[in-house]
Amino acid sequence: MPEQTAEVVICGAGIAGVAAAYHLAVKRGLKEVVIVEQGDPLSLTSDKSTEAYRNWWPGPDGAMVAFMNRSIELLEEIAQQSANRIQLNRRGYLYATAEASKIDRLAQAAEQAAQQGAGALRVHSHPSAAYPGGPQDGADLLTSQSLIRQHFPYLSPDTQAVLHVRRAGWLSAQQLGMYLLEEARGHGVRLLSGQVVGVETAGGAVQGVQVRQKDGALRFIQAPVFVNAAGPMQKEVAALLGLELPVFAELHRKMSFSEHLGVVPREAPMLIWLDEVELPWSPQERALLAEDASTRWLLERLPSGVHGRPDGHGESTTLIVLYNYHTEPLTPTFPIPPEPHYADVALRGFSVMLPGLRQYFDKAPRPWIDGGYYLKTQENRPLIGPLPVKGAYLVGALSGFGVMAACAAGELLAAHLTGAALPSYAPAFLLSRYQDPVYQQRLKGWGDTGQL
Repeated sequence: MPEQTAEVVICGAGIAGVAAAYHLAVKRGLKEVVIVEQGDPLSLTSDKSTEAYRNWWPGPDGAMVAFMNRSIELLEEIAQQSANRIQLNRRGYLYATAEASKIDRLAQAAEQAAQQGAGALRVHSHPSAAYPGGPQDGADLLTSQSLIRQHFPYLSPDTQAVLHVRRAGWLSAQQLGMYLLEEARGHGVRLLSGQVVGVETAGGAVQGVQVRQKDGALRFIQAPVFVNAAGPMQKEVAALLGLELPVFAELHRKMSFSEHLGVVPREAPMLIWLDEVELPWSPQERALLAEDASTRWLLERLPSGVHGRPDGHGESTTLIVLYNYHTEPLTPTFPIPPEPHYADVALRGFSVMLPGLRQYFDKAPRPWIDGGYYLKTQENRPLIGPLPVKGAYLVGALSGFGVMAACAAGELLAAHLTGAALPSYAPAFLLSRYQDPVYQQRLKGWGDTGQL
């Protein structure tokens, strides 16, 4: 079994593993970093994301707001250094509701976010209120229906309020990942094709990693540090160390199609519907769906959270739609299993927010559907830091926010690993938090986890 040595071996060349390698090699100066990846880099789930970011994160302590603010700072630095190769914008996130009862809750959440560092809340309740354009911080709450129609005429006329979160938008995840990987490799990071099949320890400390190469041959890499950045396979990789991670997987799909009728303006923000959805069907369709037990659920009220955004540049007409209406934990399997109704449900669900999309019901262009697994903790916060085995670390449970969090996650992992000063939010993401009885008690009333 051929041997080699390394300072650090990272399992997984998804966005988290690549960002960790970047911060270790480029920012911290480590010379011998190896990433082990059995597929192509950035190809399992990192290239199937919404590619969006936001500093709008509910929570009791503001840790996620601080974490995301730092990650956005790092994204903005990369955009500036690379002549915006990563195509970063600040279009914002627009949360909308047709239920007046939710307005106070939106305002309270925005006030809390402002106190935690997300930026000031501006309330616009008069039809003639000035509404700031361009990149902003904080959030704008619009409660005047005429003002909403003036600025967002494509929304449902039933919309009662919108909250425009401003330090938010999207980017090219693939370009971000490739930038980080290229910079890391330029500073000596090696990418090894293969599968991590074992982590050897002695005296409770990491000694090295066994890798099965594509030709079946085994290679041993002697290294004192191992980083589990295996994305949806983190639980299985942790088991190689005899560890059980408190995480579970959900399958999230997304659909895109050519929205050639221009219902959604190309300059629109990310659009999120906060209300439960009853899919619009014709009487004939309802009768047919009701006949079969396997389709009857399509007549029920479905969860809130359908969202989407325009995608592409220039003459692109692509619209991305995401709707996670099944949230049961699953064991990740690849390729992901088909969902025959997904495109129709996503389109019809989004049409509740954007009635103009109903023009596509009978003549929708061919959709493209992909997706991936969100590996998450119960409170939807990441796991970043040391594991109980000396020399073993984890950067994971990045749920659906891996792209937006990757830069700060990689930086935090590198700080843990090199003994550098840690930011104030670091304790909130340690695996050891679950050993704290006070934290366990807080989890019982955690509330909104910020998932989309």
